[in-house]
Formats: sequence, C-alpha cells, structure tokens
Amino acid sequence: MLEVQNLSKSYGPKLAVDNLSFSARKGEILGFLGPNGAGKTTTMRMITGYLPPSHGQVVVEGIALRESPIEVKRRIGYLPELPPLYPELSVRDYLLFVARLKKIPSAQRQPAVDRALERAALGEQRQRIIGRLSKGYRQRVGIAQAILNEPPLLILDEPTAGLDPRQILETRNLVRSLAGEHTIILSTHILAEAATTCERVIIINQGRLVAVDTPENLTHRVKPTDTLQVEVSAPAEAAAAALRALPDLTAVEVLGQHQGASRLQVEARTLAAREAIARALVGAGWGLRELRPVELTLEQIFLSLTGAAAGAPNVPVAAAPGEPQSEGEV
Repeated sequence: MLEVQNLSKSYGPKLAVDNLSFSARKGEILGFLGPNGAGKTTTMRMITGYLPPSHGQVVVEGIALRESPIEVKRRIGYLPELPPLYPELSVRDYLLFVARLKKIPSAQRQPAVDRALERAALGEQRQRIIGRLSKGYRQRVGIAQAILNEPPLLILDEPTAGLDPRQILETRNLVRSLAGEHTIILSTHILAEAATTCERVIIINQGRLVAVDTPENLTHRVKPTDTLQVEVSAPAEAAAAALRALPDLTAVEVLGQHQGASRLQVEARTLAAREAIARALVGAGWGLRELRPVELTLEQIFLSLTGAAAGAPNVPVAAAPGEPQSEGEV
C-alpha cells in the first residue's frame, strides 16, 4: 500500500530526516512515534506531497509520488496537527467546499458529504458553524474532510492533541472504525493510544528509523528475557532457592511476604521456563497462586530505544523480518 524509500530532508546543513525507509500494509493502523523534533511531521508532509524530499521516494499503491503527484495525492487523506478549517462556515458548507477542491463530481458531492458526516458522527452538527464547535468536534470535521473522497491512505498527525479524556476516547474509536477500509498512519505523543490503537509502530529519533514492529515484539527485542511475577504459598527463601535451581532462570528476586504467601520476580530466558516454574513449586507441595508476565509499557520501550531517559544516543534495533533497513539501524 505505502512504500517509503530512503527518504531524506535537509534544511541547509541540518538533516531533519535521514534515509528513512518503511512500509504500511493495506488496512492497518501504523503508529508513528518519536521525540519532539525527531522528524515525524516533516516525514508526513513529504509522504502527502506537501513538502518535497531532498532524496528518496514515496510510492502509494504502486504509483510514485515524484512521477505522478496528482494521482498519489488523490489517494491520500491528510489531517494536519492543526485541521485546515474555516471557522465562519457551517460543517456541511465546509465539506461541500472541500469536495469541490478534491474535484468530486457535482452529482456525488452531497452523498460524499453525507457519508463523511455519518462516519465521523457529525450528522447532528452539519448546520453548526465550525467556529462554535468544541475542539473534539473540530477534530472530527478535520477527519471528515480527510475521508471525504474515500482515499485508501489516511495520514493523521496528532488527531487527539488537546482533547479531553472523553474526546480522546471518541476520536480513538473513530480512528479504529476507519481501519481495514483505509490504511492509517497515526502520529501521536500519547503512547497508550499507540499501544491500544496501532497494530505496528514506527519509532524514529533524530530523523532516523529506530524500530518497526508490533509493541509485543518490540518488548522482546528491547528486553530479550521474560520477566515473571510469582506468588506462592511458601517461605520466601525456600521458594527462591527452588527457583534458582532451574536452568532457564537468570535472576530471582524476593519482593516480599504477606499472609503466608511470598512474591518473587524472576527473569527467564525462554517461555518454557514458565512450565518449569509451575512444576517446581507445585511439586514441592506449595500452592501456586499467581504466575504472570510483566510486560514493558510502550513508554518504556520508547525511552529505551530513543535514549530519552538519560539523554543517551539512539539504541538502534533491527527492523522486523521483511522490513527495509535504514542507515540509522545496525
């Protein structure tokens, strides 16, 4: 669906985007993450044709942006961080205006507007003046203009920025509802949003690709061992000694005791270690109350990969199998 090939952008001596390559599959939601100034917005503007790249190519549905810019732009719906709205127009009139700009045939404009209003849950707001709408509804109008001509690719730059918690949830659900029919590139600073909404995430730092993968796979690539928490009806030191005897465990830590139960945290090399832990504890005659994995949050993964926690340089991670690898990776 989308191929970004060795994309770079220079502003004089400053290299804002450095040899960036990735792809997006048809119908998926791909999160686009990075610290402030990492090059996310610049990349999105190059993908949409608003900004020419210094080097590289964007291909949408097999059509190269450089060779056929109008054809590619027809296939892209774009919501900038600040939606391009006219506050003095009603929602309906604004969308009809955008329909003319997008060269939707006159006989199809009103049905296209009605369809976009319905999908963005704006039917009751169609006659309201945009300047009188809440920020959440203005974001919906921005999404409605992006999907007006039913483009196969949607580029959404910070669609929930500045919204309250309820508006964030509503906008997040709206974005999810668009997946499948549209491929969506979603830029966001809200990492929980990326974790719950996106099938895969791209992380860039200092204009370079750091990682492309699912949040789950990134967890194991950042931290190859499996962290488990164990609660067992046994003396803490006895349980710890039994676990330390297992070959696949690299660390065992006692977290505490409460009401006859001990809590421990262990680091395991393989998933098979979970079965070995259960067998060892139950075989010793103790009651196993809990055995659960402790997953890294996307925020922890992000900080680890970008070095943001300590101001360290990038910690590059190779792309997932089948993904292109940029010069920013090792």
